Amino acid sequence: MSSTFRIASYNVENLFERPKAMRLPTWEEGKPILEQHARINELVNQAQYSAADKAEILDLLTKLGLNGSDEGGQFARLRQVREKLVKRPPGKPVEIVANGRADWIGWVELKTEPVDELAMRHTARVINDIDAEILGVIEAENRISLNKFSAQMLLLVGGMPYAQVMLIDGNDDRGIDVAVLTKAGFEIGSVRPHVDDADAQGLIFSRDCPEYSITTPSGETIVVLVNHLKSKGFGGQASSNAKRKRQAKRTAEIYARLVAEGHTSIAVVGDFNDTPDSAALAPLLAQTDLQDVSAHPKFVADGRPGTFGNGTKGDKIDYILLSPALFGRVTNARVFRKGVWGGKNGDLWPVYPTMKAKVHQASDHAAIYADIKL
Repeated sequence: MSSTFRIASYNVENLFERPKAMRLPTWEEGKPILEQHARINELVNQAQYSAADKAEILDLLTKLGLNGSDEGGQFARLRQVREKLVKRPPGKPVEIVANGRADWIGWVELKTEPVDELAMRHTARVINDIDAEILGVIEAENRISLNKFSAQMLLLVGGMPYAQVMLIDGNDDRGIDVAVLTKAGFEIGSVRPHVDDADAQGLIFSRDCPEYSITTPSGETIVVLVNHLKSKGFGGQASSNAKRKRQAKRTAEIYARLVAEGHTSIAVVGDFNDTPDSAALAPLLAQTDLQDVSAHPKFVADGRPGTFGNGTKGDKIDYILLSPALFGRVTNARVFRKGVWGGKNGDLWPVYPTMKAKVHQASDHAAIYADIKL
């Protein structure tokens, strides 16, 4: 048995399929579509639709290409499962006929497309190469896809499937959930989701912040929280920052409860979508005793502090935070960038030889990992 185990966090940016609006050449191109999708679903979930609501719903349907037909949008479709939200009489104006949520069953969903085959293979290679006993995964479609990816794609690149794959659907309807995979000997004993955690402003987590209790071969129980905090990508900056701060505060509260219950080995991993010095992350990074492995003396720096994109300081958004008991046992930690297309020409660091263009990259995010004494 090895004297250490590895824990990693990796935003895979979907495995087999990804919303088409999230695969455009730049984030700025997809941002309006994602904002329109989020806003129309917010509107149609209201109990009653005012005249202003109906006008905005119709405007959003038009912008999404759905005023002519349910399938007419390049990036979205309208699901009208029972009764109707909209009627399109020939030769007459399109009309919103539902007066509220109870009048129809349906929603607007984003259309997806397959992930590039080489990108899938490179994602598998990253997971195989980091070879973590406990792997926190961000932006996986669902458990079935994640399980198939582990069982099939890892074998394809010469690896072994993970013994346990656990994902609970969260609050994001784009199919970007958080999960954990563990190797044999690292048994998931219990799972506690937080999808329904709420405060005065409503639901807290954009996805979830599940607690996984994992028993190591030495008999130690490690509690791993996997999170994906609110993105800066769309929505107003002030509201996004406020949402992220609420999420960081709630995660810190969960951590404090675990400590009060007697747990000493705790890891909080994931994509926090903000930098270590941000006010939004302060409840978690500055107001607890959790410590970032990037600040550990054993962390092997490569001159690029970021984990996303080109690895700049402002792109430090992926984390492994450890309780003091785990942080004191770290023997090695680093960022693994080989699956990221760095810079315009992909030449900022060594990449897989089969990555010939940005579309072939495994993810925009590098993986981060830490080795810990058992």
